[in-house]
Amino acid sequence: MNKIEHIGIAVSSIESSGNIYQKLLNTEVYKIEEVASEGVKTAFLQSGPNIIELLEATNPDSPIAKFIAKRGEGIHHIAFDVTDIRVEMERLKAEGFILLNDEPKRGADNKLVCFVHPKSTNGVLVELCQSV
Repeated sequence: MNKIEHIGIAVSSIESSGNIYQKLLNTEVYKIEEVASEGVKTAFLQSGPNIIELLEATNPDSPIAKFIAKRGEGIHHIAFDVTDIRVEMERLKAEGFILLNDEPKRGADNKLVCFVHPKSTNGVLVELCQSV
């Protein structure tokens, strides 16, 4: 893994949370994107080399809606940049980690993504990201 790519934060409203994080980080939302396959709208902010991804559910059955209903708004996942997501997925499987998908999916911000089940990472949802 190369670096932390971003931290994902589940929010009820990108508009209101975006305003909070713009003030907090003293920067603007630079991109808003919907990932229909995941039922989520995302907004990205950058502070120095760090990226924050705000995640808003677009339907009540989406993983983000379920997360917020169970835990409330807050940190949803930490994402790591990888050079070759398929190689990293195989490495993690060989190490005994549970992956939530067998093949990388198209994610936001022009990335291939795969999630590692929190049961195998002490309760933290981990995302692998490869730029396409």
